[in-house]
Amino acid sequence: MASSPTDFPVQYFRADDGLELAYREMGAGRPLILIHGLFSNGWVNWIRYGHAQLLADVGFRVIMPDLRGHGESAAPHDAAAYPPDVLAEDGAALVRHLGLSDYDLGGYSLGGRTTLRMLVRGARPRRAILSGMGLAGILDVHQRRGFFRHVLTGLGTHTRGSGAWMAEAFLKTTGGDPQAMLPLLDSFVDTSRAEVSAISMPVLVLSGVDDHDNGSAAELAALLPHGRLAEIPGNHMTSVLRPELGQEIADFLLDVPAA
Repeated sequence: MASSPTDFPVQYFRADDGLELAYREMGAGRPLILIHGLFSNGWVNWIRYGHAQLLADVGFRVIMPDLRGHGESAAPHDAAAYPPDVLAEDGAALVRHLGLSDYDLGGYSLGGRTTLRMLVRGARPRRAILSGMGLAGILDVHQRRGFFRHVLTGLGTHTRGSGAWMAEAFLKTTGGDPQAMLPLLDSFVDTSRAEVSAISMPVLVLSGVDDHDNGSAAELAALLPHGRLAEIPGNHMTSVLRPELGQEIADFLLDVPAA
């Protein structure tokens, strides 16, 4: 496992609205963009627990952005900095910045939803990975947005051991900025069943067997024309720590031809 974020230099690009956003890279070979979840960052989600190293070792250039409001990226508090679908727009800006035309794309939780929104808006990776995400979390963002609004507006008051308390504890470990996260919630956009079923590339839907936070991963995989379901041990908070997460992504990418 990686010892420190400082072991991996941060690079920057400009979003369409001029904000400076960060990303890290590991490895050389076929480009693979991986997007982290809410309250996290690229280093915590992908490097800290060895997933990026595993993927780099099998031939991928792993590119891990910090979403706006997270990590080393700009984190404005002004709601105007978080218009609908802004995270998908930022993802497209990163692809353009890197000059990528042939690449793979994936994400965990919010990163999975952001990946799907990028696909709906025209991104064309050869293959995609939606992890920590189920169909309900794609079709209707209201429930999860409401949960995280509750977390952020009640910091310090949540019952010990509750889901909100654990989410707040995770936010503290990553050093996240609650005043940036709160307006970001309003940028989340629903996706229709028709939009999901129109996605044409192979997609891995990867979930902890006990992860139901965003609905059914199996239902999401079934709605995708070329969806493949894989389950690993753990729930929404613990499956991302498991080596099986990176291994399943590697197995999918090595098994499904890129050309």
